Amino acid sequence: MTDTDATAAHYRALLSSIGEDPERDGLANTPRRAARALQYLTQGYQQSLKDVVGGAIFRSDNDQMVITKDIELYSLCEHHILPFIGKCHVAYLPAGKVIGLSKLARITDMYARRLQIQENLTEQIAVAVESITGAHGVGVIIEAKHMCMMMRGAHKQNSVTTTSMMLGRFRADHRTRTEFLTLVGH
Repeated sequence: MTDTDATAAHYRALLSSIGEDPERDGLANTPRRAARALQYLTQGYQQSLKDVVGGAIFRSDNDQMVITKDIELYSLCEHHILPFIGKCHVAYLPAGKVIGLSKLARITDMYARRLQIQENLTEQIAVAVESITGAHGVGVIIEAKHMCMMMRGAHKQNSVTTTSMMLGRFRADHRTRTEFLTLVGH
């Protein structure tokens, strides 16, 4: 039995447990589709920072702030396995090395595609960028809407949760932090 088969069997049992007939026409293939979707949405567990970044670290004399804004992200809340969707802003102060810009989005995706809470996701991205670049500082801000707040519980349709993680000079120097916050519109 493959992982997809095992996960599909669990979805089939879940459908039965809520009173559905997993064999009815509209649901007959749902367990397998749902299993494949879950595997895709959690593929970050099969990725490592080294694999995601590859060789995209380059020597550079640049010591000015590098920012990639509005990186779209989606993840699954580890408490309810419901989506949260938003954007991530990542900045760092190079210390002799820069990272390929697309790799900041790939790092974000790798951690987002795991069961998460937004607070941990923000920290994981910042620590990863700092460790892979050796930057003088890293700042990460995530703004997201959580379906667990919108579809159940509080039913707050317009709430946005913002989290931040500041490392190195972004934490120690208010001018660096202020520059980052201003440039990303906070």
